[in-house]
Amino acid sequence: MGGSGLDNVAGTGKIATPAKMIMQLGRILQRRTRRQVHAFTLAEVLVAVAIMSVSFVSLYLGISFAFSVTSLERENLRATQVMLQRMEGIRLFTWDQLTNTAMNPTYFEERYFPGSGTIPPSGLYFTGRVEIANVDFASPAPSYSANMKKITVRVEWASGKVPRSRSTFTYVAKEGMQNYVYNGTPNY
Repeated sequence: MGGSGLDNVAGTGKIATPAKMIMQLGRILQRRTRRQVHAFTLAEVLVAVAIMSVSFVSLYLGISFAFSVTSLERENLRATQVMLQRMEGIRLFTWDQLTNTAMNPTYFEERYFPGSGTIPPSGLYFTGRVEIANVDFASPAPSYSANMKKITVRVEWASGKVPRSRSTFTYVAKEGMQNYVYNGTPNY
C-alpha cells in the first residue's frame, strides 16, 4: 500500500482502512466543535449586551413614565378635592354670607401632605381663588337675574416646574333653585 501518510494509524504501524480514518476524523472534529460551542465570540457578546441595554432602558423609561402619570393624577385628584371642599362650604352659606369676604375669602391656600413632619412643611402647595359674579343671561334678562350668582373656584399649583390649574363653577340662587324651577318649567 502506498505511502500517503494516512496508512499508519496513530503511530501503531497498523494500516488504517478508510472507515477507521473517517471515524477518527469524526472524533477529532467532534472534540473541536464541543470546545467551540462552550464559548461566544466577541460579536455575539456585543449584540447581546446591546439588546439587554435597550431592554433595560425601555423598562426603566416605562416604569418612570408610569410613576409620573400616577403622580400627576394624584395632584389632579387633590386639586379636585380642594375645589369640591370649597364648593361644599359655599353651598352652606346664606345669600348675605356669600359675598362676605370675612366668611368666604376670595383667596385660599391648601397643602398636600401638610403633616409630613418637615419644617418648613413639604408637599404641594395649592392656591385657590373664588370669584362671585352676576349671571350673564342672554337678552332680555329674566326677572330673577338679580337673584342669581355664578360661583367659580379656581385652584393653581406647580407640578415640578410646570404650572397647573383646574376650575369649576356653579350657580347659586337667592331663594334656592326650587323657587325658580318647578316641574321642569321655569317659574318667572
